[in-house]
Amino acid sequence: MGHIAIENLSKTYINRRRRSRDKENPLQQKGERVTVLKDIDLEINDGEMVCFLGPSGCGKSTLLRIIAGFEPACDGSLRINGQPVKGPSADHIFVFQYSGLFPWMTVAENVALGLRHLKNRRQQQAQILEFIDMVELNGFENHYPRQLSGGMQRRAELARALAVNPDIMIMDEPFSGLDFLTHMKMREEVVNMHAFIKKTMLLVTHNIDDALIMGDRVVILGGRPTGIAMNRQLDFPRPRSFEKAPELSRLRDDVFLMLGVNYAI
Repeated sequence: MGHIAIENLSKTYINRRRRSRDKENPLQQKGERVTVLKDIDLEINDGEMVCFLGPSGCGKSTLLRIIAGFEPACDGSLRINGQPVKGPSADHIFVFQYSGLFPWMTVAENVALGLRHLKNRRQQQAQILEFIDMVELNGFENHYPRQLSGGMQRRAELARALAVNPDIMIMDEPFSGLDFLTHMKMREEVVNMHAFIKKTMLLVTHNIDDALIMGDRVVILGGRPTGIAMNRQLDFPRPRSFEKAPELSRLRDDVFLMLGVNYAI
């Protein structure tokens, strides 16, 4: 199960920078409390793919780190499957923005980390190959990360995360740094993978098209301090196309304007 319930969640940091001499862009006074997230209320259902959008620095990644258990909220409650989150867990895996593969391990050895609980060597090897096949890396089992392209490294990291069999997969900008064609291919693969494994998936992105093409729901964060500006279910059939779905295209224009971008320019 991958149900997430967030109620009145807030996050405040203590500012450690000195005040700027630039009067037009002053920083908060050193030692002043800075509220990044305030009164976040959000329920995510088991098996949903939810994409988070928002301007840079609004707290998207902070919210995901709190859900993953890497840092605590200051106020409010966060429960996964009815239990409060007290720290990182194999039940909710975080796929980092940049490759987290161990460079001294092959693809198969990296994936095997999620299968250490299996004592039967033959069963473990069979599952390693199954997850490698799932991300279409057949033939690269014995390659090291440095021998893989950026897109292949991302797929290997997805295989390692899937091997743990988590209830929730959390991804922070998983396509950043990829060339256009690899980006499109990875987007398609993640959508297909989600349809197959039916796990709850949370994805932070700056790419509006990614969010609207991939998500079952899009959540836009905004304001100061940050709250939820939009929480929209995406009831569009897949595969999605802006050209074939005028309503989806209009929603894209609305999202661009909400984020302060005139898409028509």
